Amino acid sequence: MNETIKLFIEKGYLVEPNFLTRLENDEDRELILRFIENNFIDNERPVVLDENFFLLVKKHNMPKLDWMEFERSKVDVEKGRDSRLYDDFVEIIDCKEEEKSYAKPEIKNESGVLILKNYKENVKKREVQDFVKYFKNRYESLKNILKTRPELVDATSINRILNRDRGQISIIGIVSNKKESKNGNIILTVEDLTGQINVIVNSNKKELFELAKDTLMDEVIGIVGMISKDVIFCNNLIYPDVPIGNGLKKCNEEVYAAFISDIEFGSKLFFKNEFLRFIDWINGKNGSQEQLNIANKVKYLFISGDNVAGVGVYPGQENDLDVLDIYDQYKQFTDYIKTIRNDVEIIICGGNHDALRLSEPQPVINRDLAPDLHEMSNVHLITNPSLVNIHSSENFPGFDVLVYHGGSFPYIAENVDSIRKAGRLKRIDLIMKYIIQRRHLAPSHSSTLYIPDIEKDNLVIDKVPDLFVSGHIHDTTIANYRNITLMNAGCWTGITENQEKRGLIPDPCKAFMVNLKTREIKVLNFKD
Repeated sequence: MNETIKLFIEKGYLVEPNFLTRLENDEDRELILRFIENNFIDNERPVVLDENFFLLVKKHNMPKLDWMEFERSKVDVEKGRDSRLYDDFVEIIDCKEEEKSYAKPEIKNESGVLILKNYKENVKKREVQDFVKYFKNRYESLKNILKTRPELVDATSINRILNRDRGQISIIGIVSNKKESKNGNIILTVEDLTGQINVIVNSNKKELFELAKDTLMDEVIGIVGMISKDVIFCNNLIYPDVPIGNGLKKCNEEVYAAFISDIEFGSKLFFKNEFLRFIDWINGKNGSQEQLNIANKVKYLFISGDNVAGVGVYPGQENDLDVLDIYDQYKQFTDYIKTIRNDVEIIICGGNHDALRLSEPQPVINRDLAPDLHEMSNVHLITNPSLVNIHSSENFPGFDVLVYHGGSFPYIAENVDSIRKAGRLKRIDLIMKYIIQRRHLAPSHSSTLYIPDIEKDNLVIDKVPDLFVSGHIHDTTIANYRNITLMNAGCWTGITENQEKRGLIPDPCKAFMVNLKTREIKVLNFKD
């Protein structure tokens, strides 16, 4: 046993007693070392090996998990701080501590659908101080992610570096101002809970300068540079981002998840016949043999918002509506959904056209609006945004799907320099990538309407998803960023005058089919 301890220490790991008691033989030891070598890059490897890590290796083989962040959350628990992040990690990996056991969360009707993050409304009058607490929570959440980066491990508070003559420093702050100097440099004003400081990004550093140009107000970023007379000369800008990963997560069973969005029942331009064709296909009634084989293996259907056209969403909308009553719109929507075979698990979130408040997170569709929808055993109503786990089993952690309708997309398209130049809303892939890199669905204060929750910022992407699906823009996009599948799921409606003014060009009547065994994506077109 002493040789084992010595071996792990030489490799830079600390070991807890409960970890050592789990090692039955040399084979277990080699399994652990091989697992770390194959599944972690150097700056993301665990520091402390305990019983949780042993169980993770033996039981799950390889979930997508930021282990450094998990270790930090465990330290918070041990010091009597907030335990929510640690509890969330435990919920995902289903591990056990020596003194406390955690029951695996129940999965509704053994459906294979587990809602990991769903917004819970905190009904109260909102005050100015709530916005302050909200941004403090955002800052702390993203700071904890940034602190896992090796460049920022020694990041210090701003007040501790003020008045230094010179020296290399690193800080983590929130961008409160951005402007261009007379010399063409970018000056970022960055603040934390202790103070603020100006950061100069020199235009001669081309790559760094382009990053600074793309930085939005209110982003939480890391900065490495030289300080001189209360000014930081920037050498590196670091964003929360996600780990590079270890390949696409795949399951052993050939099962499909389908993704659609923006159906907008009640609109005169709703493609009714095409949507019925989609339903007939998923029910195995039409299509080629290959398409029917896929249809029979569809187990999950995601609808990412704008389920109905809504009423009064924009001036003059009544001229574009076939169904003028919101209750009738939801009744028709539910009637269509009911015709889908009941072994397909249907996950539905709201959007800006649904009868919900516009401020995000948006709650689930109200029972009074769609009572029959709430009663369907295979329908899972989720908030916008939500994180949903599908197809988990005793030996497989499942796939985490981040669902967000996309309310912040137009703002990002217009205000991020590189995306604006690349084509604005025509480059949804770049918008979604930008969001993942910032680990926030609406990085800037004015990028979407939001509720200032005093407990946490529900738009922070604190868990790395396997798939990120959205809607809102009515166009179809498929991309991949660091083994996260990015999808914007199009629409089922034609273009209105209002949409044309906003620069939305529909790509309607398409459905994405993700093979969970291979992670290949097929796009099926149901339009003539």
